[in-house]
Amino acid sequence: MIEFEDIKAAHQRIKAHINHTPVVSSSLLNQWLGHEVYFKLELLQKVGAFKARGGCNAVQLLKERHPDIKRVVANSSGNHAQAVAWSAAKLGIPATIYMPTFASKVKAQATRAYGAEVVQLGTRQAVDQAVAEAAEQPGVYWIPPFNDEAVIAGQGTACLEALDQMVQPVDAVMAPCGGGGLISGTLVATRKLLPQALVMAAEPLAGDDAMRSYQSGVIQKLDSAPDTLADGAMTLSVGEKTFEHIRQLDDFFAVEEAPMIYWSQWLAHLLKLHVEPTSAMVMNAVCQWLRQQQQPRKVLVILTGGNIDAATMRTIWQHDHLQQIPDLGSSLC
Repeated sequence: MIEFEDIKAAHQRIKAHINHTPVVSSSLLNQWLGHEVYFKLELLQKVGAFKARGGCNAVQLLKERHPDIKRVVANSSGNHAQAVAWSAAKLGIPATIYMPTFASKVKAQATRAYGAEVVQLGTRQAVDQAVAEAAEQPGVYWIPPFNDEAVIAGQGTACLEALDQMVQPVDAVMAPCGGGGLISGTLVATRKLLPQALVMAAEPLAGDDAMRSYQSGVIQKLDSAPDTLADGAMTLSVGEKTFEHIRQLDDFFAVEEAPMIYWSQWLAHLLKLHVEPTSAMVMNAVCQWLRQQQQPRKVLVILTGGNIDAATMRTIWQHDHLQQIPDLGSSLC
């Protein structure tokens, strides 16, 4: 398990290269919900996602420890792919990224634009096998998307920054969970900086392996990639390293596709930004938790990314949900 000092060291290592993203809120949304929700805008991060933090930290550490490095490789459905490609390019290291064919087209295209070689394969299992084989070559180093200490520490810097930016303490911190790198780093940072705050995660109901792992105490695995708009949370299982953090969370929520679409529209409208469904789904988890509360609460949400391809955008906006104002009594909220 990583420690808070790992996150502090990661922040010192990467802060000159990443964006210090803002924390914002919507007074209108707070009025409607009767609670205060704050958003850490990692969709304004380099490569359009929080993944830049973990990728940057991991690539820099590899360069420091292995000066003779020849290439880095990674497996990802999108944002981690861009992060590793961008970070490797900054240090002049060749990169090969293995992606499933169902990955977001805009993310695959951006990964190539950062200078990486992209190899696309039909299944998540084929991608994982290919990257493992590539990493056996001399001088080639694998940067996993989440099950890696350097990646987890880098992702944790988003929460470290956010809690430092908050004028008043929050009652809870929430983030999405795919493989668990972000929520693991978020847990460590929050436990150190704001130990009284709850730390909770959200994932799509269609791919609820992490929540079932959390509930059972044993890592659960999916047989195939889940059918969900939350492409940043399509992992088949959490990692052994991230699971040790995940099992310490205060709660876990699964989110259906309809609320995911609803909040993708509403956050775009309220914040005037494109918000990935993987990020937007956290607001349904926030609402699930707020319904249980007897007094006003303050919640910090890490909005992880804003990279949306045309097909996903068409699905999100196929029907207008902006006629239904966010209300804790609504099933969509």
